[in-house]
Amino acid sequence: MTEEIFDPLIISEQQFDKASLYINHLQSGLVDFLKQPKHVHVIHFPVEMDDCSVRTFRSYRVIHNRVFGPGKGGIRYHPDVTEEEVISLAKLMTWKCALVNIPFGGAKGGICCNTKELSNSELRRITRRFTSDLLDVIGPHTDIPAPDMYTNEQTMAWIYDTYDVLNPGKNNRPVVTGKPLDLGGSFGRTEATGRGCLYVTERFLSKGLIPEINEIAGARVAIQGFGNVGSVAAEEFSKHGAKIVALSDSSGCIYSESGLNLDEAIQFKQEHGCLVGMPDTLTLTNEALMEVDCDVLIPAAVSNQIHTGNAHNIKAKLIVEAANNPTTPGADIILKQRGIYLIPDIIANAGGVTVSYYEWVQNHANEQWDLDVVNDKLKKKMHYCIDTVFKRWQVFVVGDEKCVDKVSGETLECPDFRTVALVTAIERVANATLMRGIWP
Repeated sequence: MTEEIFDPLIISEQQFDKASLYINHLQSGLVDFLKQPKHVHVIHFPVEMDDCSVRTFRSYRVIHNRVFGPGKGGIRYHPDVTEEEVISLAKLMTWKCALVNIPFGGAKGGICCNTKELSNSELRRITRRFTSDLLDVIGPHTDIPAPDMYTNEQTMAWIYDTYDVLNPGKNNRPVVTGKPLDLGGSFGRTEATGRGCLYVTERFLSKGLIPEINEIAGARVAIQGFGNVGSVAAEEFSKHGAKIVALSDSSGCIYSESGLNLDEAIQFKQEHGCLVGMPDTLTLTNEALMEVDCDVLIPAAVSNQIHTGNAHNIKAKLIVEAANNPTTPGADIILKQRGIYLIPDIIANAGGVTVSYYEWVQNHANEQWDLDVVNDKLKKKMHYCIDTVFKRWQVFVVGDEKCVDKVSGETLECPDFRTVALVTAIERVANATLMRGIWP
């Protein structure tokens, strides 16, 4: 057996190549264009620390594609951020924006730093310096950052303020999304990714592909990750009658076959800084969580959590990818063979970029919509995504759309939902590129 590859760029290439097999008349030159990032910015900058020492930080901002509009993508602060990871995530954002049909292209950014070892004032100086070095890159009509791993609305407030001070006399609020409400943020933005997971799961189950569960009420749910996305997803699913049987954070996993009391879990986490040790729960590893007996498994932590080493042991009937790239291509094959359905990341966690788009629209109009308006629009958009991909998948299932392997000449098997979602997104970007025309 060959060793599985976890390189994010190679994985994104494998997923793209697999989807391209199902797209007729995709020109080879256009394939090269769609695979490559438009701009890769690698920036090193010095920052004076609280102890008066100076540290140099390595940072990235990648714009993959702007065929549909400005680049859009989060900025993550993490010690293990790499150029390859940021490029792969920027590509993922291109397909995500195309799939949800919003006028953005894909972008992503990151700074190599450990937020747990930095003071608030150090984080502020890092953010302002990074923003000032990106003045010619970001902008309300060119590239619009948002929160990501270990960044939040405060980080976005610093970015907005820095950009606004250095570009006076304009409405600069649309330069960044995920801002605090008082600075033009949107109601529902913080909860959008987790809430979007609920909406897509709700719609998917209504299709009747899993006879045992056709609604969220009563479903047994396990969630890996209890940060912003995982905690919101847990609350949303619980409100709609699901039984949360497992939760995890960096300390490990807590499990209860009869269901966890979510309010008690949140309170325990606030008091102790972790979930492990909560009374009347069984402690498991994060790896063991992936294999617990449940109906819906929601990986909401980091990438490559479902792989060829554990995919054979997954007991969930449906996987909802709240995180980016939590499932490897090898695991995708195993899950499909085992009849386990999966809602891919470019659908499942698209709620965040969708409400970011709504925030951007509100900022340009100098408006602020009510929460009910935002949530209603988000729900319709998430349902639209599921309906679009499901309809295209059905065409492959009944055989109305057949594709032939260009090398072997054999008819390809019906693709999984990730591949169908990517086919839909790639086709949209390719068609828009050709409609615009190859300049000059």
